Amino acid sequence: MPRPTRLLLALRARLSALGDPERARGARAYMKSAMPFHGVGAVPLRAACRELFSRLVLPDADAFRREVLGLFRGAAFREERYAAVELARWRGFARFRGLDFLPVCEEMVVTGAWWDVVDPIAAHLLGELLAKEPRATRRAMLAWARSDDLWKRRSAILCQLGSRGETDPGLLFACIEPSLASKEFFLRKAIGWALRQYARADPTEVSRYVAANAERLSPLSRREALKHVGRPPVRRDGGGSSTGPGSRPRRAGRASGPPGSPAPPSR
Repeated sequence: MPRPTRLLLALRARLSALGDPERARGARAYMKSAMPFHGVGAVPLRAACRELFSRLVLPDADAFRREVLGLFRGAAFREERYAAVELARWRGFARFRGLDFLPVCEEMVVTGAWWDVVDPIAAHLLGELLAKEPRATRRAMLAWARSDDLWKRRSAILCQLGSRGETDPGLLFACIEPSLASKEFFLRKAIGWALRQYARADPTEVSRYVAANAERLSPLSRREALKHVGRPPVRRDGGGSSTGPGSRPRRAGRASGPPGSPAPPSR
């Protein structure tokens, strides 16, 4: 393991003081994680990140990449990896996230190799790169979709989760295609989640795609894709509304990744 950076040592000290051993044991068991947890929930973890990262001054993109990878590679607790993803997403450093940040995302996806780390990288960081550099990122996602690495495939499928009406359906379907025959739960779930999100913008196209590929999509993917299609809109007071069934839709990726305690991979 690399020598901890000053930022990592400061983060570790803060999270250690905030940690709850009982929560840590439960989270580790639930996640089946070889890496231990501090036992810090989402709200205090975000507060700790905000306290440290808001004071961080970085001169350029190289320094930004070093700090992100310093946290991620040096992490000895799972929340420290979550914090690395938070730093990677930090709004104040958005100017440093260009195509040269894609290898950082790739390393975190391949090394993180679990939904709690991978999903926010896919939904937010890769989605941002796709918006900034659509041609190059599109080529990269098409390559990731055919990778031997499960988590790169999942990331390619999920990279447009937040795109809604700006979703490129050709890219979405092309990223799904290599995994249609897979029996891997995390790919089948990702396919359904990505289609379900796109259905919020274009339910007709998602219905058409599911019908055209009914024999190739797994029952899980079909069920997830059509979960909200055709349901009458319902307001919280019981009347009609355009916000969708039951309640306001969650933002893409919000509940499936860091920071904080684990949530089921229900996406």
